[in-house]
Amino acid sequence: MKVALIGLGYWGPNLLRNLLAIGEVEVIGCETDERRLEEVRTMFPNASYVTDCNTLLPDKDLKAVAIATPVGSHYPIAKAFLENGKDVFVEKPMTKSSKEVKELIKIAEEKDAVLMVGHIFEYNDAVLKIGEIIRSGEIGEVQYITSTRVNLGIHRKDANVLWDLAPHDFSILLNWLDSDPVAIATTAKESIVDGIPDVAFIQTIFSSGVIANIQVGWLAPSKIRETIVVGSKKMIVYNETNPREKIKIYDSGVDIEDPHDYGEFLLSYRSGPIHSPTLSNREPLRFEMNHFVECVRERKKPLTDGYNALRVIKAIEMAEESRKKRKIITL
Repeated sequence: MKVALIGLGYWGPNLLRNLLAIGEVEVIGCETDERRLEEVRTMFPNASYVTDCNTLLPDKDLKAVAIATPVGSHYPIAKAFLENGKDVFVEKPMTKSSKEVKELIKIAEEKDAVLMVGHIFEYNDAVLKIGEIIRSGEIGEVQYITSTRVNLGIHRKDANVLWDLAPHDFSILLNWLDSDPVAIATTAKESIVDGIPDVAFIQTIFSSGVIANIQVGWLAPSKIRETIVVGSKKMIVYNETNPREKIKIYDSGVDIEDPHDYGEFLLSYRSGPIHSPTLSNREPLRFEMNHFVECVRERKKPLTDGYNALRVIKAIEMAEESRKKRKIITL
């Protein structure tokens, strides 16, 4: 099966490496920057390469494309290949607007094509495990969630920090809670480049009643990837940077005891054992790319399809609107 990868910049080589590892897949890399293309060709000589993705459109043997170009080019490239009957994988965020996502979904359905978004954390074993724990009822009813995703990172020109990092957090929370935001309040700041916010705090209320606070930033002294889930029975700490214990389940909480002489309630604080479930060492990106190829071969609906992308982008749009208008945005 022939698959093309369009875009060999920062993230593209990671996709290329994993596509090449899949059996019986011929990969064509595409990059307009010829100097960068030669660098990647040296690293991955087993692929073939072109500089213009439009030359791939009429290729009848080409079954699918993966797109890892700047965000603004996602929509026109994906649209062109879908209209030519190709299956399409697009890195997050799928497009710059929900309107564009809806258009891609419409074309994909008309062409009976696979459309998938790269929400990589939905292929992360730690994230999937926490979802299982939440749905099992082990931690009780989820009360609130806090998430911190910061580092001294790359200041992108094609997207601000909301569009760059927050899709990860919203895709994770939507996966865990299966409810959509009904109110979002965002505070953001442009610390380095005018017009491009590099730090943001996103307060979210979901339709389930769960509240969440998301902090994303490119301007921090160290890399932090930590999410805390507080349930009525137990609590979870998810630390993506911890190589051994990414998940810790705390049998901790607060119980209300019956009132005594003066009719005042008493609080009983519980601090029990900490459990860290065993996880596989499976690479999320390998799982994601294998899943895309499997969907192409077997004509299956992806776990992260166009509608999955739409839910996330709608949340980002609410957060962006709140930032710009400096007010709470509600549905």
